[in-house]
Amino acid sequence: MPSLRFALNHMAAPSLPIEEFFALASSLGVDAVEIRNDLSGNAIIDGTAPDVVAKAASRYGLGIVSINALQRFNDWSSTREVEAKELIDYASACGAKALVLVPKNDGTGRQEGERQENLRESLAALKPLLDAAEIVGLVEPLGFEICSLRSKAEAVAQIDALSARSTFRLVHDTFHHYLAGEGQLFAELTGLVHISGVSDRAVSVADMLDQHRLLVGEGDRLDNAGQMKALRAAGYQGPFSFEPFAAEVHDLERPAEALRASMDYLAAKV
Repeated sequence: MPSLRFALNHMAAPSLPIEEFFALASSLGVDAVEIRNDLSGNAIIDGTAPDVVAKAASRYGLGIVSINALQRFNDWSSTREVEAKELIDYASACGAKALVLVPKNDGTGRQEGERQENLRESLAALKPLLDAAEIVGLVEPLGFEICSLRSKAEAVAQIDALSARSTFRLVHDTFHHYLAGEGQLFAELTGLVHISGVSDRAVSVADMLDQHRLLVGEGDRLDNAGQMKALRAAGYQGPFSFEPFAAEVHDLERPAEALRASMDYLAAKV
């Protein structure tokens, strides 16, 4: 089986400017990165032109896996359409291969029938936009109980109803997969895996939040290693992208050391 391939989401070191973030990835031997549109004072939100991002990625020998993310994608509107077009255009211009699609996560749109129809409407509207730009839509169900799309199976059902497997793939997020309690992996439709760990023994599963998401190491309650093994055994060959949200990770003075330690830990376990 091929060796593990890692990627870095900019959330792994969100205070670093894009050039320094790319340098960090390169120093770790990582060849794939995810850029974000929600980091204040950083590309994309600071107005950095996409060609600047593309040239920087090229200098460091990096491929841009995705832009993360079009938020509330399953709450389709004229505003969402404008946001989608802008992000798809940016992705195309900077060389990103995909756009992560994040569902609304505010407790609304969860009713049976309503959430499926909202999802289908949004995927149908996004499909021609993504296809025209040759950008993949990465649907990321969230495990939180308040989320309008928790189930990968539900996402797959609507993707298949539109015969849209050539357009859409899934994000398997180890944190959200654990929270959702969903057994199915859908490795054949998985385009990207996000990894992060939770080691706090005091927090219940129902109370786990992004702020608890660390780099993966000893004491990981999410069984990242087990999830990664299962995905690889089922045929997933893509990258495993570090996406920690905990402040203690973001505040690290030497993120490269911590990331290297997590990479070594997972390489030994998986």
